[in-house]
Amino acid sequence: MTLAVGDFAEIADEWQGIPVTYYVEKGREADGKRSMGKTPRMVEFLSAKYGYAYPYPKYAQVCVDDFIFGGMENTSTTLLTDRCLLDERAAIDNMRTESLVLHELAHQWFGDLVVIKHWSHAWIKEGMASYAEVFWTEEEYGKDDAAYYLLNEARTYITEDSSRYRRPIVTNVYREAIELYDRHLYEKGACVYHMIRAILGDELFDKAIHTFVQDNAHKTVETVDLLRAIDKATGYNLMFLFDQYVFRGGHPDYKVAYSWDGDSNLAKLTVTQKQAKKDSDSKELFDLKLPVAFGYISQDSNDTKLKTFPLRIHQPEQSFFFPLENKPDFVSFDVGNNFLKTVTLQYPVTELKNQLKYDPDPISRIYAAAALAKKGGLEAIKALSESLTNDSFWGVRVEVAKKLGKIKLNQATDALQAGLKDQDARVRRAVIDALSNFKTNASYEIIANCLNQGDYSYYTEAAAARSLGGMVSGNLKAKQPEAIALLKTILEQRAGWNEVVRSGAIAGLSKMKTSADAVDMILKYTKPGIPQALRLTSIRCLGAISTGQTPEKLGEILEQLEAIAGESFFLTQVAVVGALGQMQTSQAISILNELVAQTPDGRVRRRAEEAVTKVQKNLGSDKAVKELRQELDQLKQANQELTSRLAKLEAKNNA
Repeated sequence: MTLAVGDFAEIADEWQGIPVTYYVEKGREADGKRSMGKTPRMVEFLSAKYGYAYPYPKYAQVCVDDFIFGGMENTSTTLLTDRCLLDERAAIDNMRTESLVLHELAHQWFGDLVVIKHWSHAWIKEGMASYAEVFWTEEEYGKDDAAYYLLNEARTYITEDSSRYRRPIVTNVYREAIELYDRHLYEKGACVYHMIRAILGDELFDKAIHTFVQDNAHKTVETVDLLRAIDKATGYNLMFLFDQYVFRGGHPDYKVAYSWDGDSNLAKLTVTQKQAKKDSDSKELFDLKLPVAFGYISQDSNDTKLKTFPLRIHQPEQSFFFPLENKPDFVSFDVGNNFLKTVTLQYPVTELKNQLKYDPDPISRIYAAAALAKKGGLEAIKALSESLTNDSFWGVRVEVAKKLGKIKLNQATDALQAGLKDQDARVRRAVIDALSNFKTNASYEIIANCLNQGDYSYYTEAAAARSLGGMVSGNLKAKQPEAIALLKTILEQRAGWNEVVRSGAIAGLSKMKTSADAVDMILKYTKPGIPQALRLTSIRCLGAISTGQTPEKLGEILEQLEAIAGESFFLTQVAVVGALGQMQTSQAISILNELVAQTPDGRVRRRAEEAVTKVQKNLGSDKAVKELRQELDQLKQANQELTSRLAKLEAKNNA
């Protein structure tokens, strides 16, 4: 049950005679319709997808302030944060709201109609609601967008797995049920549903889901009930998949090496499971059947043909040999990229360039871009530059921009500038982030001009503000006063939707680790009365800027964080924990321990305990290490310039 009380504007809609209603703050009716107006089509879509018509006599969505979640489904009524309401400008590159609306609606089936029997099985509903976001993306924007959306779901889970903890999706080991509501539950759960779909195929997957929902409507379920429904509907026993991805933690980390023997016309592929040691037992190994394809490019039409083979990969290292009539132009591992994994490609440059340009799967092109960037050099920059300008899918162009930003040659800067003209704001944003890695006068001026001129996208402006602050160190330290003045102007003049742009300016200031002026500006925006979104960012950024400050300034920061830690609002406490976890002083540990003892929220307590561990590790960094790091940055910059000149000379000699 939920009860929302307020002076709301009511927006009436309907689906097949069922009232669909949106409640928003008065004056924001246009934002409400813009943000939730696709709901009737979503109800139609999910009714068909789940094989069960929307099961309740009405559906309402209420947007409220000070909400600690993005959304919370309740039977026939969903509460949403009012921060999801989009103005016209925010709508151009923000799919978060659409995904949120779809996610909470999906819970009307998975969560409310079909209810989990125990918290440990919550992935059934949260994984499906997250995967419904992928479904809808495919329906509304196409398969490439859906594939990229799923890749980012996987990355979110992998980050938690590598940086926080690894656990089985289904586990009874926890202190409080809310601890289970993490990236393993949502994003990894979504990836498991996708793997089920990949194994069964679309038709049988839909049949299995229909069976599961119809057989368990108005009942409670656990994971075995999903397995039973799949078996009943399709005859498939997927226990092998659940054993590896659901009932134990982790995922395979593959390294794939390719070579061609022209004398024997043999392609050799060596696949290593990096997460498993060669002398380890089988507990760390995954046993999966993955497709590999050899791509051939038609010179007349630029069409691509794939010759596909299924491979069973179940050992720490395996080599496969393929007799082929002709040398392939490129190699595609896990065709379709349906299985949750990480993969490092060790292919020759020519094959990687061909894959980046011709592989029909955008995720394979992204993997090729990553492998090319690691090789570096002007040949890689040229191929990535062409992809940044010409690839048909915005997601690939975003990833290529990120990779160009990691190649420490000045020529990469020239390649990136073309991306600033991209029609897609998400690409322009990625280009600005990448350019900020090159701490040169030219890159600084480009980003400063972008910020001065503005961009129709809030997020692109925020990226420019955030990036600028990180550039004014080392060779560009003299520009710090200029950057602070510009960011101050942004803070004074560009308040707006969800404080995205001003939050970017605060994040930029937080990168000026030794600036007392930057600290003072951030402190100003941590005070009560500041818009919540901007205040929370400012609180977190106090931790980021603290590591280079004088003892006096550090004391001011700690005093403010200790005062704010006494506030009871969940998001404020999380922001304080985030700030303290970045610090390098034992006083931060004292404040965190007090928070652990006082907070009633298990999520805050867990995060605070993890932050204590981080601070303890941070304390190993001393002044000498920082000085060495600064010297190393200067040497890297000098080396980059020399390497770039050398590469240019070599290119002229080879021409």
